[in-house]
Amino acid sequence: MSVRQSLLAILDQGPCYGYQLRAEFDRRTGSTWPLNVGQIYNTLERLERDGLVERGDADEQGHVYWVITDAGSAEVAGWLSSPVERGAGTRDELAIKLAVAATLPGVDVTSVIQAQRRASLSRMQELQRATYAGADPDGPEELAWTLMIDSLIFAAEAELRWLDHTERRLATRPRHARELELSADRPKRGRPTKSAATTGAPPAV
Repeated sequence: MSVRQSLLAILDQGPCYGYQLRAEFDRRTGSTWPLNVGQIYNTLERLERDGLVERGDADEQGHVYWVITDAGSAEVAGWLSSPVERGAGTRDELAIKLAVAATLPGVDVTSVIQAQRRASLSRMQELQRATYAGADPDGPEELAWTLMIDSLIFAAEAELRWLDHTERRLATRPRHARELELSADRPKRGRPTKSAATTGAPPAV
């Protein structure tokens, strides 16, 4: 959703064409989250479908300018005034990998953690050494870049702390108390209904 809302927020400043939107998004995110042009236009078409933007006039080079609607401006205002909601069931690849690895018989999960720690530490150090390459070291683009880099550094630090915590927690569990053999139970066919998936009720068959 952040790409959709960010493009809307940029259009709230004035009409833009596709490549221009990509450049403006890069400027405001420190070029740390590149978008391809296809993603830009797919998002614009969905925004048009939802009545949040309209196609405007084309310039002499054939660039079609997109214009935000009143409904689009209202959505931007709502986005900026609302907190970001973190999903309770976010699928984090690393968390899933370690949870599965910890329960697999015969897997040295400590080695898995150590390999990830080395990679995460290297990534954090790389981010800490990064320097802004723009022309104005005190301008708004430098500020946007710094905010994005700071966010990535804090995320890397949190990941390292979580890896340390996970390693300590696993060390308190003997192997037999965490490894899962394949279950002999054979689940019935069919997917759980939505209510069952969210409430813990037995699945429909």
